[in-house]
Amino acid sequence: MAKLNLVLILAVLASGLALVHNAYESRRLFAERERTKAEGQRLAADAERLKAERHAQATNLRVEQVARERLGMRLISPAVVASGVAP
Repeated sequence: MAKLNLVLILAVLASGLALVHNAYESRRLFAERERTKAEGQRLAADAERLKAERHAQATNLRVEQVARERLGMRLISPAVVASGVAP
């Protein structure tokens, strides 16, 4: 009888330890999932912001401004086209 009681006590202790371990793993995985979800939302917001910036940079006025400032380009005139020589 004493051996049976010892085996049952060990089984209850092992079951309790397994339960505690499973509860800890469950909380850890839930916290990781929430962090990952928040990171995904942050990345989605960054992607939307970058799309808006790309769209703003690609407007005709912005392209023309960059062409004038950085590349030194200018609008052509009929005189330049007719003569082929820059004024």
